[in-house]
Amino acid sequence: MDTTTTRLVVFFLVLLLMMAAEAIAPRRSLRFGRKRWPANLGIVAINAAMVRILIPGGAVAISIWAGENGFGLLNQMDWPGNIEWVAAIILLDLAIYAQHVLFHAVPFLWRLHMVHHADRDIDVTTGLRFHPVEILLSMLIKMAVVALLGAPVLAVVVFEVVLNGMAMFNHANVRLPARLDQLLRLLVITPDVHRIHHSIIRSETNSNFGFNLSFWDRLFGTWREQPKLGHTEMVIGLEHLQPAPTHNIGFMLRLPFGSEIGQYPMLKSKGK
Repeated sequence: MDTTTTRLVVFFLVLLLMMAAEAIAPRRSLRFGRKRWPANLGIVAINAAMVRILIPGGAVAISIWAGENGFGLLNQMDWPGNIEWVAAIILLDLAIYAQHVLFHAVPFLWRLHMVHHADRDIDVTTGLRFHPVEILLSMLIKMAVVALLGAPVLAVVVFEVVLNGMAMFNHANVRLPARLDQLLRLLVITPDVHRIHHSIIRSETNSNFGFNLSFWDRLFGTWREQPKLGHTEMVIGLEHLQPAPTHNIGFMLRLPFGSEIGQYPMLKSKGK
C-alpha cells in the first residue's frame, strides 16, 4: 500500500475501534452524544478535501525534497538511519506540543482553535474537529518543521499515523482500568489526561497540551494530574459558548470570525 492508503486504513480502523470502545466502556455520560457526529465528521471531510487540493503531497513531499537536496538538520548528520528517524519523531512531537501552546497563547490563533474546544462533549470525533484554517496553518507549520529537521520520509509517515491515531485515542470517551491508565500516562497522553484540557475551567483548558508523549507537559510545567471536579462531573467546552449552537457545522465555520473569544487565551486574561 502507498502512504495515503496506509494512513486511511489506520485512520478508519482506529476510529471504529474507539467508537466500539466508547460504546462498551464509556467514561462519562454525554450531554449531546451522537447528535454532534454529523457536524464533527462533516468538518473532517471538508478538511480532507481542502488539504488534498491545496497541499496534495503534504509533509511527505517536503521530506522527500529535503532528502534529495540535503536540506535540514538531520541531513547534515552522519547518524544511523534508525537513530535519525526516532530523533525526528520525538522532535516532531515537541513541535506539535509547542504549536498547541501557541494556539492557546495568541488570541488570533485561539479564535481558530476555539472550534475544537467548543464541542460540549468529548469523544473520538472531538479529536478530528478543527477549523479548516487551523488545519491549513498546522500543515504549513508541520511542513516547515519537517524541512528544517530534514526528517526522513519513514519518520514523517510513522509520526503522522501515530499522531492521528493518538488524537482519536486520547479524545475517546473510554474508561481505562485505573492501573493501566497510570502506567500509560508515564509515557503517553491517555483519555483521562487529555479530557482535563477540555474542561470549562480556564486553568485546566490551558494545561495538558500533549497529543502523544506526556513528557513535554511534565518538562514545561503544563501537566495537571486530575480535574478539580472529577471526570464525571467536570463540564466540557467553553464557558462563553455554552448556550451557542456549537454542534452546527455552519456555526463552527463562522466561529473564528465572530467578536467574542472569551477568557481563555493565555496572553490575554479576558476579552471579547
